[in-house]
Amino acid sequence: MVQDIKTRVKSLYWGAIQNELDEQGFAKLPAILTKDECEFFMGLYKEEESYRTTINMTRYRFGNGEYKYFSYPLPDIIQSLRESFYPELAKTANRWLGYLKKPEQFPVNLQDFLKTCEEHEQTRPTPLILKYETGGFNCLHQDLYGDVFFPFQVVFVLNQRDKDFCGGESLLVEQIPRAQSRGHVITLEQGSALIFPTNHRPSLGKKGYYKNTVRHGVSTVTSGERFGLGVIFHDSK
Repeated sequence: MVQDIKTRVKSLYWGAIQNELDEQGFAKLPAILTKDECEFFMGLYKEEESYRTTINMTRYRFGNGEYKYFSYPLPDIIQSLRESFYPELAKTANRWLGYLKKPEQFPVNLQDFLKTCEEHEQTRPTPLILKYETGGFNCLHQDLYGDVFFPFQVVFVLNQRDKDFCGGESLLVEQIPRAQSRGHVITLEQGSALIFPTNHRPSLGKKGYYKNTVRHGVSTVTSGERFGLGVIFHDSK
């Protein structure tokens, strides 16, 4: 399964994905996880020993739902997803730094990047699984967790839209300097994924590139239950 995941990620049309990230700041991917893999994760949700902490979103006014952060060692399939996506996204991250006239700072492989996190006392894993029931939602936010963060994250939907749940679209809101914000609504099928910025994206203006801050969330689930998997590359304090 792990080797197959690596092959699937490597086989994506990364040239087109890189262009899409540059042009609009995010990229919608085809189904990467199989139905069986999605069901494995949903079943894993009940196994508390797999997680380091559970967050009740209502308690913290983050929204309405629940999510759980995996503990180390991560399940093999999540470790594989994290390691497989990182190199291509590091290319984009360094290219974006270049657009903003800043030096490259992201190493080629994930483990070297995590060493930087460790140097900043960020050692807790951040991949997570999320569950929303009818009426659930996730307020607009950013997942930063410390001074060191990777500029991208990847989110998967684990069950079937319009069958297992309705509503629950992925939301991105882009804050444009000296202008009103721009919103994006993205629907994902079971096993498919969305790559989006963790903090900001470069946007080309008349005088060069500038930063647009991006926040993400989930719209209200109008019926059923929605499960999601978030792959975040930096660790947390």
